Amino acid sequence: MLLSLAQWLQTMSPEFGYFRVFQYLTFRAVMAAMTALLIGLIAGPFVIRRLTHLKIGQPIREYAMQTHLSKSGTPTMGGVLILLSIGISTLLWFDLSNRFVWIVLIVTLGFGAIGWADDWRKVVHKDPEGMRSREKYFWQSVIGLVAALYLVFSISESSNMRVLELFMSWVQSGFDVNLPPKAGLQLPFFKEISYPLGVFGFVLLTYLVIVGSSNAVNLTDGLDGLAIMPVVMVGSALGVFAYVTGSAVYSKYLFFPHIPGAGELLIFCSAMAGAGLAFLWFNTHPAQVFMGDVGALALGAALGTIAVIVRQEIVLAIMGGIFVVEAMSVMLQVIYFKYTRKRFGEGRRLFRMAPLHHHFEKSGWKETQVVVRFWIITMLLCLVGLSTLKLR
Repeated sequence: MLLSLAQWLQTMSPEFGYFRVFQYLTFRAVMAAMTALLIGLIAGPFVIRRLTHLKIGQPIREYAMQTHLSKSGTPTMGGVLILLSIGISTLLWFDLSNRFVWIVLIVTLGFGAIGWADDWRKVVHKDPEGMRSREKYFWQSVIGLVAALYLVFSISESSNMRVLELFMSWVQSGFDVNLPPKAGLQLPFFKEISYPLGVFGFVLLTYLVIVGSSNAVNLTDGLDGLAIMPVVMVGSALGVFAYVTGSAVYSKYLFFPHIPGAGELLIFCSAMAGAGLAFLWFNTHPAQVFMGDVGALALGAALGTIAVIVRQEIVLAIMGGIFVVEAMSVMLQVIYFKYTRKRFGEGRRLFRMAPLHHHFEKSGWKETQVVVRFWIITMLLCLVGLSTLKLR
């Protein structure tokens, strides 16, 4: 929005030439982060008071950690503050004609709406389980598949009209269209090596990345500050990949696929980092507010969508290793419990409690120890991911 205003002012009079600074992506990225941070810090107390007034308190499941019972009633759905900060800041600073930022915003708000419905049932209808899994996955799948069908053609095209034309030709040809190499699965640490996916393979991978990332972040969000800081770090690192991928010069030098327009995603990533840090101000132990599913599902989906656009799905799994391990711990716990119950007549547990952060709590770690140590691991994994920029 501000970029369009600056460009209009420059055409009106040469006196406004200094507004050319708005054309620099790095300047707008810094301003987006600062704007989101200030919005979050200023609006945070008001949002927390409103949530408290509306009695939107976090319900604690009966089988939860005993040390978490004291958190019952803490305002939840604080993810609204994050989405508000990201939305306003991104709309102010990004190029409104960029289709990639719009699709990320739509996916983020769509998953946020699912999280809102889930949280609302928990706090209003007093149902600790919230939205049933089948219903939640159905709506996640709808948004994920629609986004995947759009992205599979927009990666190689520069306009929405061309995306529509390519989609129609794909349907008319009997679902047989060859995608360019940059739409393949990019392998980190290797030069110019990508695995061709085809349309159906790309759609399936994109769906799994978006929905999987969303639920993985949601499962990680179980301790004060545990999920938001890794989101900030992974999102910031993805912003670097977006900047490189969107630059014809840097992408060629570093052997990355050049995707025109992807660099504008740096604005969204910066806004997400600023909003996340602002939320952490209120979410650090002992938390004044929880983000809830409205924040966790939305942020996870945003990370997944950005990773797909910049063709770094594998790198996302590396940098977001904490999210992956947390999700895998739940899956393994359920599978092992069902297997042992069928085989031995009694279900057994692989971990003391899932997700994994509760296992470490049960093992004697304090909540703050788990959180900070997971942050350190994420920082190291992000450095490994960023090393793939050059080590190819």
